Amino acid sequence: MTIQVKLKDIIEEMEIQFEESRSFLNIKTGEIVLVTSEDLRASEEEKTFDNLPVWEQDTKMIAIDVVENFENYIEFPTKYEVNEYEIMENFCLIVSDERKQDALLRSIRGKGAFRRFKDKIIDFELEDQWYSYRDHCFKKLRLNGVRKIK
Repeated sequence: MTIQVKLKDIIEEMEIQFEESRSFLNIKTGEIVLVTSEDLRASEEEKTFDNLPVWEQDTKMIAIDVVENFENYIEFPTKYEVNEYEIMENFCLIVSDERKQDALLRSIRGKGAFRRFKDKIIDFELEDQWYSYRDHCFKKLRLNGVRKIK
């Protein structure tokens, strides 16, 4: 079975992850879900959660499904496993204009590197090239079972 996933959806999901969460792709439905580590741990216990609000029951049910049917899910890399700094640095190195390349490389040094880099790509009108390059790098992420990333 081949599922199609929009790269934009994967990137957005990875960007909204927080420290104690994990993102999964249901390879049967194509749905992307975000599950907290706490809900995953709780799903292995046999506690009832009928007393919880409906939205919280729903999140618990998703966590239970991930645990019980793990073979139907692919876990996304966390934003900590994706080295966006390295992606930025590699992008800087492929910029052909030496002046821009030097300025971009300087911008990614030290505290505030991500903000300075984004400001520079705007100043140099390289936004489209940057996002295209970044998306290409994200497409290379190993998401076994996903046949096509659009």
